[in-house]
Amino acid sequence: MKYFFVVIFLSQFCFSQTPYPQDYFRNPLDIDLVLSGTFAELRSNHFHSGLDIKTRQRTGLKVYTVAEGYVSRIKVSHYGYGKALYITHPNGYVSVYAHLSKFSPKIEAYIKACQYEKESYEVEVFPSPDELPVSTDEVVAFSGNSGSSGGPHLHFEIRDNEERPINPMLFGIDIKDTKRPILLAVYAYPKDRKSHVDNVKKRVELRLIPNKNGDYSTAPIEARGDIGFGVVSYDQQDMANNKNGLSNIQAFYNGNKSFEMDFKRFSFDESKHINRFIDFEVFKEKKSRVQKLFVQQGNTLSMLKDVDGNGYVKVEDSTNTVYKVRLRDFKDNETWLSIPIKGKPAKEILEMPELKPNTYVYADQVTELQDGIVSVSFPKHTFYEDFYMDFSVSNDTLKLHRDVIPLTKNYNIKFDVSNYSDVDKEKLFIAKLYGYYQRPSYIRTKRIGNTLSARTKSLGTFTLVTDSVSPTITPVNFQDGKWISKLNRLKVKIEDDLSGISNYRATINGQWILMEYDYKKDTLTYDFEDNISTETENKLKVIVTDNVGNNTTFEATFFRK
Repeated sequence: MKYFFVVIFLSQFCFSQTPYPQDYFRNPLDIDLVLSGTFAELRSNHFHSGLDIKTRQRTGLKVYTVAEGYVSRIKVSHYGYGKALYITHPNGYVSVYAHLSKFSPKIEAYIKACQYEKESYEVEVFPSPDELPVSTDEVVAFSGNSGSSGGPHLHFEIRDNEERPINPMLFGIDIKDTKRPILLAVYAYPKDRKSHVDNVKKRVELRLIPNKNGDYSTAPIEARGDIGFGVVSYDQQDMANNKNGLSNIQAFYNGNKSFEMDFKRFSFDESKHINRFIDFEVFKEKKSRVQKLFVQQGNTLSMLKDVDGNGYVKVEDSTNTVYKVRLRDFKDNETWLSIPIKGKPAKEILEMPELKPNTYVYADQVTELQDGIVSVSFPKHTFYEDFYMDFSVSNDTLKLHRDVIPLTKNYNIKFDVSNYSDVDKEKLFIAKLYGYYQRPSYIRTKRIGNTLSARTKSLGTFTLVTDSVSPTITPVNFQDGKWISKLNRLKVKIEDDLSGISNYRATINGQWILMEYDYKKDTLTYDFEDNISTETENKLKVIVTDNVGNNTTFEATFFRK
């Protein structure tokens, strides 16, 4: 018996060990870490690849390298990560810091030299190991709100040597969390027409009952056949009200595990399959992300574990069974859901024949569609499964089903515009229509001869739109012909109401200047610390072009000592 307990202890000890170093990385900020976003939480078309750390609603906090290493990549872009820094460490891991306001002086000088050499704000460079070494506790940047950030924060990642993001909390970065996950909704999914839940043969929302102990249950359901389940849930950490993601979900049927999703690590290539993991139709129609606790064709996520029977449970006649779900956060706070199931055959009901759209699409085949001036080409495996698609063309408007079907890749749309005049052709673009008022949104459009083409990764309604209005440029903090010696920065506002801004170029006295574009505020900003404007009298020239080639030139003179 003594040896039996030794074996148990050793097995538990080994199981509890983590393969990730616990004391190697420090916190990237010198404040208590509070999160607005957790690792692998559900985002639009992807899993979140890091931690979003609150910066007290401010920009400019010092960002420290979490360990010694060297700057291996710097990327500056208008969208996405904005200003981002990548540091490679001797142990093989890479730390990432994004949405920064600026870099430390030596890194800022390095990247600005690259920007001026290329005459481009957007750059991506890969310094060699000896160009920008950094030491532990070194300030490498300052927090910000650049790129596609919804508010000031630091996006922080740790990646392995295969560029796979890993939950930074696995490395000992600690976040206080004593709150249990919250369950908002639960759904049942009969797998096919032979299955039912409460005499319904399609997705059905179950009535959720909160229990006094903080767990949840549903009223007993009657079912038969293969049934899957899905949950809408979130977690909150201490000192924050943000609805963040879970760390682990497990499901059990009669005590046997049928499904597990473990949000520890993933690759960027697989992140798109989030739209197969969630109920994409519910998300598009209700903005609610149902996490499906069963696996459908094409869901190859590496975070899936111990999936039995693809996560479906088989309910037999005259049985009383229980389906349980365990929701956990990283600190092992957990919430349970219990679903009592009575096995009963469906009652005989008269079902009306289902009206099908006009086009059947085979997922494993190339699909070419043509009607009037429009043609559409779907490559193989654009879709996860075969389905009936609603395809129609009316004048210059293409209807491709509803945007409730997840896609795995881009497809091509072409419009024949030979019936337009040569002048009008120059101003045309392909747009997707959104919302109740069907507002057009520009899709990157190419023109070859009389054909306009665009690539997109969503279904919906598309049309041709004419944009003949040039962008506007307005000075923000200065006036033409005035002295501005006390200003540190020069700002102009640029706007385009239809096709959107494509590019811009600014010069002072004929010399290119670096202007940072903040698309969230529609501003271009030049920092006088760049020392391009060294004359007393200076002539500013800004040219802005929209996505169909309309351009506007703004010129002004300012004086500065």
